Amino acid sequence: MEKILVIGCAGQIGSELTIELRKLYGDSNVVATDIKPADKEITEGGPFEILDVLDTHRLFGTVSRNKITQIYHLAAILSGNAEKKPIASWHINMESLLNVLELSRELNLNKVFWPSSIAVFGPTTPRVNTPQFTVMEPSTVYGISKLAGERWLEYYYQKYGVDIRSLRYPGLISHKTEAGGGTTDYAVEIFYEAIREKKYECFLSEQTYLPMQFMDDAIKATIAVMEAPAEKISVRSSYNVAGISFSPEEIVAEIKKRIPEFEITYNPDFRQAIAESWPQSIDDSVAREDWGLNNTYDLKKMVDVMLSEVAKKFD
Repeated sequence: MEKILVIGCAGQIGSELTIELRKLYGDSNVVATDIKPADKEITEGGPFEILDVLDTHRLFGTVSRNKITQIYHLAAILSGNAEKKPIASWHINMESLLNVLELSRELNLNKVFWPSSIAVFGPTTPRVNTPQFTVMEPSTVYGISKLAGERWLEYYYQKYGVDIRSLRYPGLISHKTEAGGGTTDYAVEIFYEAIREKKYECFLSEQTYLPMQFMDDAIKATIAVMEAPAEKISVRSSYNVAGISFSPEEIVAEIKKRIPEFEITYNPDFRQAIAESWPQSIDDSVAREDWGLNNTYDLKKMVDVMLSEVAKKFD
C-alpha cells in the first residue's frame, strides 16, 4: 500500500487533492501537511502535521516516521505575490523543491508530483495553442522558478532515476478555497463578489484571454498522470494541460445570464503585464496521447457549478 505525503494541503490544490487521494488510498495512508492549519475536513479526516518544507530535518523525519512512498509537493508562492517579494519567493519555491528531490533520491521514493505552470512561458512564446516544446523565456519570478524547477525534474530523472511527474497548470478555478495571489485569480474572485456584492472590479482588462481549468478536472489530471505506468510518461519536465480559454468579458456574460444585475468594472494592475506574457490557449495533445488527459467542464458548466456552490457559503 502506498503511503502518501501532501505538502501544502491547505492551499487551493492541496485542499481538494488531499480529500481525493484519501478516497483512493484510505484516510490513514495520506498524511497531510502545511505550514499553517488546514480545514477540519483535512485535519480530522486523516493524519495531519504542521510542516515547513524548508526544514530538511523535520521533512526527513516526517517521511521516515510515516513510511512515505509518494510525495505531492504543492507549496509555493504564486505569481502575483512573488512579484512583491521576488528573492524570498525564489528561495521558498526553489529550496523547497530541491529538498524534496534530494530526499526522494536518498530514500528512493516511488513517485513525486510537483506542479509547474503556464508561467514558464513568456512574451516570446507562441500565445495561441502553445505547444508542449517551445520557446520558454518567462518574465516573472514565479515563472523563472517554475522553469528552473522543470529543468531540475528532468535532471533528477535522467541522473538519479527519480520518478517525478508534473503538470503545467493553467489558471485553476475552485469554489472550495478563495483566491491565493495568482494572476488568474480574478476567475475565482468574480464569483464570490457576484454573490456577495453583485459587482466586481477586475484587475485584468476585459479581453485578456487566458487558459483555465476547473479544479475537478485538474485533480483528475493530477491523479491520472501519477497513476499512469512509467513507460507512458514521455515528458519528464512538465506536461501542458488545458481546459477552457476565456476572457473576463466572456465569463461576465455567462454570470449575467444568471445574475442580470451583476456589474463589472475594469482596473488593470501589474498583473495585466503578467497575463499578457502568458499563452491565450494551450496545446495539450501530448498529455492526451500519453496518459489520457480528458477535461469535462466547459465555461457554461463551470459557471453553473461555481455560482451554485459559492452561493451556499452565504446562505
